[in-house]
Amino acid sequence: MQTITGSELRRMILSAAASIEIHKQDLNELNVFPVPDGDTGTNMSMTIHAAANDLRSMEGADLYAVAKTAASATLRGARGNSGVILSLLFKGLKRGMKGHETCDGILWAQALQEGVDAAYKAVMKPAEGTILTVSRLAAAKAAAAAQEKNDVEYVQAAALEEAKIALADTVNQNPVLKKAGVVDAGGKGWTLALEAMLLALRGEDVVVPEEGAEGATREAANFSDFKTEDITFTYCTEFIIGRENKNDPEKLRAFLNSLGDSLVLVDDDEIIKVHVHTNDPGKALHEAIEYGHFITVKVENMRLQHTEKVLHEQDKKPEAPKIAAPEKPLGVVSVCAGAGLADVFMNLGVDQIISGGQTMNPSTQDILEAVNKVPAETVFVLPNNKNIIMAAEQVGALTEKKVVVIPSKTVPQGVTAMLSFNPEGTVEENTQGMTEVLSGVETMQITYAARNSDFDGYDIHEGDYLAMVGGSLFGTSKDITVLLKGLAERVRDEEREFITIYYGADTKEKHAQKAADLFADICPKAEVNLINGGQPVYYYMISAE
Repeated sequence: MQTITGSELRRMILSAAASIEIHKQDLNELNVFPVPDGDTGTNMSMTIHAAANDLRSMEGADLYAVAKTAASATLRGARGNSGVILSLLFKGLKRGMKGHETCDGILWAQALQEGVDAAYKAVMKPAEGTILTVSRLAAAKAAAAAQEKNDVEYVQAAALEEAKIALADTVNQNPVLKKAGVVDAGGKGWTLALEAMLLALRGEDVVVPEEGAEGATREAANFSDFKTEDITFTYCTEFIIGRENKNDPEKLRAFLNSLGDSLVLVDDDEIIKVHVHTNDPGKALHEAIEYGHFITVKVENMRLQHTEKVLHEQDKKPEAPKIAAPEKPLGVVSVCAGAGLADVFMNLGVDQIISGGQTMNPSTQDILEAVNKVPAETVFVLPNNKNIIMAAEQVGALTEKKVVVIPSKTVPQGVTAMLSFNPEGTVEENTQGMTEVLSGVETMQITYAARNSDFDGYDIHEGDYLAMVGGSLFGTSKDITVLLKGLAERVRDEEREFITIYYGADTKEKHAQKAADLFADICPKAEVNLINGGQPVYYYMISAE
């Protein structure tokens, strides 16, 4: 294949998307740090699938239209640093194909280099041994190959060969990779994309199972495939009971099982949590009250829900993006996970909350939509996670609003930045003030190890508690109190004055209060505040200033 048109380029990108989707879990598993943030494969897959979804309906489109669509869709769908860099590599294809109906080997090599240039320009501190290295060396080899033979397939094969060599060497370029003995996940993702593109050029397109094939799944179900009257039990009934007596929950289980189906009953020392589908929720609740007081109760009519779903699918029409007219000069968007953390930010004046953070990075499109909803001329964005900053930085080019990204890497940094926000101040004053205070916040977090590992001299076992200070591992233990005590002593020795402890969704209030009391005892000169953050992943997120 000496030259390609839009049809071939479309197939190449669809093939690349399929390959990354197939291997996304393999890419996730390459994350070497034991914090559970294995999302490189997921981020890259979601990013390129934004392009694949648009390209599927573009059969027969010309070369530039395909490249332009892929670049725009991947940018809007970009998630995490790896996803943003991937979108910038596709941006190079758009630049390279502009004004051309066909692409030869020389033009293809130039387009690969354009993408590398865009990626390096966007990354503040490019690190070697990453997707950047792999893409740069592959593009350089492609340029040399194009001079030998002006043939797209030949050039792509040379780029892939060099990418594989560069990928294998990433383990020697990054100390963390070297210690773990693995290659870079993002670099492998790009290598998979290059390989899948080459296979498409050779007529061996990579595909994932089509809808309707045995074992295949869809991204969303078609609810009109099912009939409302086929729903046997009408009411989805859920409740939590606070235990007040020693009545046997197994008797409640047996009773509820006779009333319906889909029964789940969880019993612990303090509560009983129930989910059941039934036609008589009143009977279920009447029986349950014999075991204690209700903490929460929710009853939903599943037949009505199904009917509404079907009507929604029938009425669904594409809508133009909604951009709120400015009613004030300044507004703020913040990323966080957890109802408690969201309340903190809203109380400080944030206009829009994007749900996300560690392991669930919002896309550029998610951030764009939130920014467009803010009725302000200038919108500040608080990513609150280092892996979201790059995605946020792409939003400014996609909206008529002015966007300023404050590079907050943690939620506590974002909270402190909001405390410095002055809605009556200028853009410049707020940018400087909100950015300057970030360095004064020390963020400590306690999570768990996702896998066995040997890191920074620590012998870590799956399920261990891990304490982080900034981006570094502070310690590991089977006893979370040991880590809390160590962090409190660190705060005391640094003479910090204000300590805020946000406890997570998997931490009970009584345990969180003990943690706060421990900090207050060890740091008597500091003011200690305890807040229910409700965040996933982290048992505790602690801010010290």
